[in-house]
Amino acid sequence: MTKVAFHTLGCKVNHYETEAIWQFFKENNYERVEFNQHSDVYVINTCTVTNTGDKKSRQVIRRAIRKNPEAVICVTGCYAQTSPDEIMEIPGVDIVVGTQERKKMLEYIEQYKKDREPINGVKNIMKTRVFEEMDVPQFTDRTRASLKIQEGCNNFCTFCIIPWARGLMRSRPPEEVVTQAQQLVDAGYKEIVLTGIHTGGYGEDLKDYNLAQLLRDLETKVRGLKRIRISSIEASQISDEVIDVLDQSEKVVRHLHIPLQSGSDTVLKRMRRKYTMEFYMSRVKKVKEALPGLAITSDVIVGFPGETEEEFMETYRSIQEIGFSELHVFPYSQRTGTPAARMKDQIEDEIKHDRVRRLIELSNQQAKEYASQYENEVLEVIPEERYKKEPDSGLYEGYTDNYLKVVFPCSEDMVGQIVRVKITKAGYPYNEAEFVRVMDDETVKQAANQ
Repeated sequence: MTKVAFHTLGCKVNHYETEAIWQFFKENNYERVEFNQHSDVYVINTCTVTNTGDKKSRQVIRRAIRKNPEAVICVTGCYAQTSPDEIMEIPGVDIVVGTQERKKMLEYIEQYKKDREPINGVKNIMKTRVFEEMDVPQFTDRTRASLKIQEGCNNFCTFCIIPWARGLMRSRPPEEVVTQAQQLVDAGYKEIVLTGIHTGGYGEDLKDYNLAQLLRDLETKVRGLKRIRISSIEASQISDEVIDVLDQSEKVVRHLHIPLQSGSDTVLKRMRRKYTMEFYMSRVKKVKEALPGLAITSDVIVGFPGETEEEFMETYRSIQEIGFSELHVFPYSQRTGTPAARMKDQIEDEIKHDRVRRLIELSNQQAKEYASQYENEVLEVIPEERYKKEPDSGLYEGYTDNYLKVVFPCSEDMVGQIVRVKITKAGYPYNEAEFVRVMDDETVKQAANQ
């Protein structure tokens, strides 16, 4: 049996797509092995969100070539899409496929074995208008299933290369989303995470259909689904209709990831973000009123070109006012090929790192404050895996619906099930809890009706 090994860099969408690519290989009788093992084919799914992403991708490609110089080396993903020629120049790379037509990889492998000529299968992504169907009936190592519902982005923020790597917005047909969601639930998954490059923009390219309607359809049409989580949504996409769905739903969880990037209007303008802080705050306020206890997580970039200390403090004060449950803080990183990389007044690394430190301290404080509201409360958790810090302790970790990471004693057979736990010690990044009971389908139904 021919062996294939995968390595994925970057975001959740890449991880989803690697699983989908593996399905193609599985259907063609390949055996999957670990990336550090000897394999006949290596597939590297690359990231290009920063220059560092490109560099890491090249390192992994070279590692595969060293592992087995005779193997067929296939490179796919965002870096493959934006810089195929650069990758083809690496001695030992045989096939490059971008962020479309991943199924053709198998044809290219057979063609390469016959002709022994390197193949560049990358096409112009900007001409693509159709969502590429890539089903994942089950995941190799996950208890939460991702479900990709859209592709591409129309925003063209000045710091971001992703529209050039992924193309313009394409939404997956709703009936395909519902069908695959049912497939995942039938495979035993209780929670589905809706994911994409610009997830909250789902439906913007469809006629008379939007994200709110998709959420309703998933709730009413997918039998046995317990939780729906939206991986990310822009403030501008939190319409009153979406808020109504969140308010009425028994399955959409109390957690939204709403990217902020900066809390200063002048920086947002330079980033070409399509909202002001006043608008962002008003949407957050409205959604919090509809869903008391809502966890809001976010992304923030500090040290964007020209960011003054006063602009940074505007961001700091905005975050204080909003009250997030967790922040992902990034120092601005110049990405070759983006307008921001050519801007004057690039910020020194020392200043960036100091601002990152200050925001992480604030984020940790807010995360602890949010978690502390739930001390002594009973919450529902899906155990995902053994507690990483103490794998032999009998403790497992998982997430509550409002995205608190919880550690508690349970058994292997409860992994992937919904269980009730009582938070005994709130904290960050982990909350400690004691096991209460497993929620079977009947008790879940009763709890939803209470």
